[in-house]
Amino acid sequence: MSQDWFNVAKIVNTHGVRGELKLIAQTDFPEERFKPGSRLTLVNPETMNMANAPEFEVATSRFQKNSYIVKFKEIEDINQALKYKGWQLKVSSEQLFELPKGEYYYFEIIGCAVATEEGEHLGQITEILSPGANDVWVVQPPQGKPIYIPYIDDVVKQVDIGNKKIIIHLLEGLV
Repeated sequence: MSQDWFNVAKIVNTHGVRGELKLIAQTDFPEERFKPGSRLTLVNPETMNMANAPEFEVATSRFQKNSYIVKFKEIEDINQALKYKGWQLKVSSEQLFELPKGEYYYFEIIGCAVATEEGEHLGQITEILSPGANDVWVVQPPQGKPIYIPYIDDVVKQVDIGNKKIIIHLLEGLV
């Protein structure tokens, strides 16, 4: 059976001489993904070979200047750490958390068709932005400029992940 893999971080550099790595998080759950004892799979972006991708255990982590500094138990010094610069950290679909009702993973939302309460098809979600208080879903119509939909209760009325369809209340000025 094929397994899906999801990015949780990119290794952008080494940190110090003890084998720590500097990561840019690509997950909504960095405190869970990078906590001691968590297991992450390191994937070389050039080969994307999941069969030989090593799985490492987080020994320590800390947030520092918009990135995370992570030490893996299996990496003892900077010489071992250098090899992984530029690599991706991934988790398997089996490692995904069950989310509370009304919360969704990005991969569940991207690709959904968006329609108004009146049934007008607006387009498909191509991207999710996180500018501040709430996420913004970028909807690409069949023609024209993208539409930016705030993920708030006043706008998003129904999310049907199974059918990849979202119903929104079109507030004045959104389109």
